[in-house]
Amino acid sequence: MKELSLNILDIAMNSVKAEADTVKITLAETDESFEMSISDNGCGMKEDFLKTVTDPFSTTRTTRKVGMGIPFLKLAAEQTGGSFSIKSKHKSEYPDAHGTVTRAVFNKNSIDFTPLGDIVSTLVTLIQGSPDIHWVFVHTCPRGEVSLDTDELKAVLGDVPLDNTEVIIWIKGYLEEAYAEMA
Repeated sequence: MKELSLNILDIAMNSVKAEADTVKITLAETDESFEMSISDNGCGMKEDFLKTVTDPFSTTRTTRKVGMGIPFLKLAAEQTGGSFSIKSKHKSEYPDAHGTVTRAVFNKNSIDFTPLGDIVSTLVTLIQGSPDIHWVFVHTCPRGEVSLDTDELKAVLGDVPLDNTEVIIWIKGYLEEAYAEMA
């Protein structure tokens, strides 16, 4: 993918399909490294599927027989000298503590480092498309931090849904302003 925000969108949508009600996206950045972690409390993956999840011909999709998101993310991280890991606990084996954590670390000084891209649009798309999910986003870097927790927004908004047009416009503006302050 051309930007990491699209990988984040892909993995977070996997969390939605896995029936997660909480998805946490954490980005931790230094001058030399970029780490992204997406964790959820979805149904998780069974051990046999987890072992093959980085294979492009391993997918749960019924519309096609290939799944390239995770294999490409793994390749992108490793090409920079970074690392990739995915851990998962399936609900059949862990009924009270199931879910998946996907983590990728990138060396920002590598010529192969993929830029983050439009993370604001990614977050807005996720929230608007799945407003009932508890989305937690935290991006820390040397210049500061940007964070958003949709449960905090819901507490203030009351009965107003997160996918309300005015709320989505506010979320987009809030995130853009927070990133502008870090520039």
